[in-house]
Amino acid sequence: MMITDPDHALLDSILGGDQQVYAVLVDKYQVYAYTIALKVLQNTAEAEEAAQDAFVKAYRHLASFNRQSKFSTWLYRIVFNTALAYRRKNRPAYYAVDARLAVPAAAESALEKMDKHKYVMLAMERLNEADRTALTLFYLQEFSLEEIAAIIDLPANTIKVRIHRARLRLAEELRTLLQQEALTL
Repeated sequence: MMITDPDHALLDSILGGDQQVYAVLVDKYQVYAYTIALKVLQNTAEAEEAAQDAFVKAYRHLASFNRQSKFSTWLYRIVFNTALAYRRKNRPAYYAVDARLAVPAAAESALEKMDKHKYVMLAMERLNEADRTALTLFYLQEFSLEEIAAIIDLPANTIKVRIHRARLRLAEELRTLLQQEALTL
């Protein structure tokens, strides 16, 4: 089954010899590629390098893209795998998560919002890599289950279960952190 993707016309031009058109795709997806790499690596310099390497890999393997999925999904998978390879190579000792959380209560003070953000970040840091990645891609990057499944190379139903369980673990970590904080008051 072929997917209709507006990027396919650009790919046809690139594969037809107009290599300059690849810059259009890079411009279109560079922010998302960098964001995915940053979520995995937690280091801006490494994330920039991994995203750039992923674009080079994608360009080299453009002819092998079978168009069974959207180009963006294929590219994000390359970015994700490239970032994982970088992380395996450099194994950081500390994971910082830049979790952005939309707080629904409009009446909350800025201090309360900062506290919530701080505790969500701390709880996210306590999760394993798979849970952090699933939650980040689904809630912060707003990828669909199918897109995440293609990026992580797992079935969509597995991703759905992982996100559900990760939310439960995140809630438990938040409860633990807040109980510890209450005991120190």
